[in-house]
Amino acid sequence: MAVHRSNFPNIEAELFLAYVGMETDLLFNRGIDLPGFASYPLLETEKGRALLKEYFAGMIALGREKSVGIILESPTWVANRDRGSAIGYAPEKIMQLNQHAVALMSEVRSDHGDVPTVISANIGPRDDAYAPSDQMSADEAEQYHSEQISALAETDVDVVSGYTLAYSAEAIGLVRAARRFGLPVVIAFTVETNGKLPTGATLETAISEVDDGTDGYTAYFMINCAHPDHFEQVLADGPWMQRIKGIVANASRCSHAELDEAEELDDGDPDELGNQLSQIRRQFPHIRVLGGCCGTDMRHMERIAEASTAHSV
Repeated sequence: MAVHRSNFPNIEAELFLAYVGMETDLLFNRGIDLPGFASYPLLETEKGRALLKEYFAGMIALGREKSVGIILESPTWVANRDRGSAIGYAPEKIMQLNQHAVALMSEVRSDHGDVPTVISANIGPRDDAYAPSDQMSADEAEQYHSEQISALAETDVDVVSGYTLAYSAEAIGLVRAARRFGLPVVIAFTVETNGKLPTGATLETAISEVDDGTDGYTAYFMINCAHPDHFEQVLADGPWMQRIKGIVANASRCSHAELDEAEELDDGDPDELGNQLSQIRRQFPHIRVLGGCCGTDMRHMERIAEASTAHSV
């Protein structure tokens, strides 16, 4: 069931599942090298494209089994000019691969048309998500992210999703760029073990700054790349909390610094993660998107789906 960008996010599905743990699964569980943590080079080989299709089709199959919607996230989190250059890709080639990623996702969606399926263009930060060393102004971020978003605007993408963002100015620029090209946009902030962004801002402050700087254009906000233990304590009733409609969590309780140094995968406890996310959703029923980030695989996604559909909200 195709979802068109003009309908996003008003889609008739009580719950959507989103998965962005593919890179850690590829690295640690499948032994596939990903220079620069980039998965978009897989688009250049038949074997790589088949592997990506496997992930996308697996998510849609899970959505069918659990009667929930699916948000397919493109393998383009680091498919931007600076990060691509670091591993030898010219900007023109990177933009081409952004478009190829969406085309592949659209093909898979067409082959499995009975599940509400959103195609999300996953866009990551320009710099290190955990410790941005050179923070951009909102104007600089708009200019920078417009290159990638302009390429994506020519595809079947339904929404642009800015993932693992660490400060509000970059998020503001990314939202403005999406608005310039007429695309819906979602912003996902990452937090440290204290529930605050890596730059020290609170979620409430970051969300308020983005909404104030973009006339509230963001469809909704999410939290990603953190374990529920890291942010549960800061979730509280309030207008800013109503803007958070998605949580895509890490399997591991490790800090970002610890994850950066890890030589083995910490895949946590899939049952526990599913139950924790389900509990958060029972507490905040407006949350409509749940999923897995670093350290998760389809076991975690299955448990998240099972726990969250076992309770009526």
